[in-house]
Order: sequence, then structure tokens, then C-alpha cells
Amino acid sequence: MRLVLFQPDIPQNTGTMIRLAACLGVAVDIVEPAGFDVSDRHFRRSGMDYLDRVEIIRHPSWRAFHDWSRANGLRLVLATVQGSVPYTDFSYGANDAIVMGRESAGAPEYVHEACDARIRIPLAPGMRSLNVAVCAGMMLGEALRRTDGFPRADAPG
Repeated sequence: MRLVLFQPDIPQNTGTMIRLAACLGVAVDIVEPAGFDVSDRHFRRSGMDYLDRVEIIRHPSWRAFHDWSRANGLRLVLATVQGSVPYTDFSYGANDAIVMGRESAGAPEYVHEACDARIRIPLAPGMRSLNVAVCAGMMLGEALRRTDGFPRADAPG
């Protein structure tokens, strides 16, 4: 299981999602360009000391990430308000990479087309969206629950 951050543009959200992934034992892929320098103090503060406790791979572009993901047998699952399947009804697999779009603009059409599935969080009528880090937490939690992928309490570390 992986968490993919497509061109993130808010360092605090990115740090929060990396901290989430570290705590859940999930690798992170950052698809650049990001909207901030990854050495930014806000990014480092929200990621805290967790940044050194998670596998992070930076990809210079969507094409580079997409080629890498295919070579590694990943299924790309896009979190989007345009998704046709509620995230609670989706059949997750251990080789899924949950793709989160940009905070400011979501994911462009070419990302939608390249992903294998598009899932959404059902919202109350009249509501547009949730914070991207909240969405990542909800979807990653459900995916790990469904695949029995949560870290074990008896595991070392």
C-alpha cells in the first residue's frame, strides 16, 4: 500500500499526510512539482521527526511516476469528488497506491484517465470537499482495514 501526493501545494497538509503514512507503515510518493520547497519549515514542523521514519520517493513528473508505478505492479486508485464508487464500497488490494490530488485543484483529467479506479467520500448535500489530509486518513484507514494491513501491536518498533 502506498500514498501518492500529486503536486501537493500546502506544506502543512503534506507533512500531515507523511506523518500519517509513517505511523501506519505506508510508503509515500510525491509527484512533483510541489508548490513549495520540501525543506520548508512548515512542512518540516507538521511532519515532525516522522519524515525520517517513512519511505518517501520523489518523482519529477506524473509520467515518471506512472511509468514507475506500472513497472512495480501498482494499481492507481484516485481519490476524487468525481469518483463513481464510495471509498467504503471499493475492493482494495495490497498493491494499491491511493492518489491524492492537489489541495487547490484536485487532479487533472490526464491523472483521472491514467488511474485504474476513482473513489470518493460521500458528503452531505451542498458540501464540496474535505481537507486532503482528512481524506487521505479516511481512505488509507479503510484500505488498511480491508486488506488487514495495519501494523501489528506486537511488531517491533
